[in-house]
Amino acid sequence: MTRPPTAAQRRVIDAADPVTGRLKGTEAQLEALVKRGLAFRHPRPPHDHFLTPAGHRIREAVEVVPEAPAAPSGVFAARVGGEPEPPEGGPGRVREVHSAWQGLLELRRMTNTDGDTDRPCGWERAHLVQAAALALEAAGHPPETGGSPGYRVRATPQPEAVAVYAQDGAKLSACAATLEKAGWQPGEYTEPRTRVRYLLASPRRA
Repeated sequence: MTRPPTAAQRRVIDAADPVTGRLKGTEAQLEALVKRGLAFRHPRPPHDHFLTPAGHRIREAVEVVPEAPAAPSGVFAARVGGEPEPPEGGPGRVREVHSAWQGLLELRRMTNTDGDTDRPCGWERAHLVQAAALALEAAGHPPETGGSPGYRVRATPQPEAVAVYAQDGAKLSACAATLEKAGWQPGEYTEPRTRVRYLLASPRRA
């Protein structure tokens, strides 16, 4: 059985960028995480270190994600819709979302084998709801919060697919266009019992 990371290593893992997994620490700490398979050194300059999928799993092992997760203090989280209270907005939130989206594009560039930024990367496939919600929020779509209309992104039983709901057909079509531009494959469907229209969206592979 692999030994758990030390307290110092765990602090480095916990402090990783929540979107890109970029790490900060001493050379010895980072090298130790690489040896344990929890981080990798990017081959391109400036040769930063990033969490591997195993490192991401350790970082998230203690997190309990509810249906509509809120961001812990100081940590960015995309708004998936359905939060009970209207979220704080303003220029600060706009900057956070923009920064997170740019970080995600950089992660695509670094981790997709061909450097393609138009196609979702492995992190997005492992965090489908957050990734789709970030694409929508970064494009200016408002989430459904505190009774205000907007999008809702939810997990589905299907592999690599999320469901996206909106208050009307026009908003749903706008969400579909945004996701398609962000590298997702959305399709519009109707729930058989409720007749509610929704999108089923999956990250594009090629």
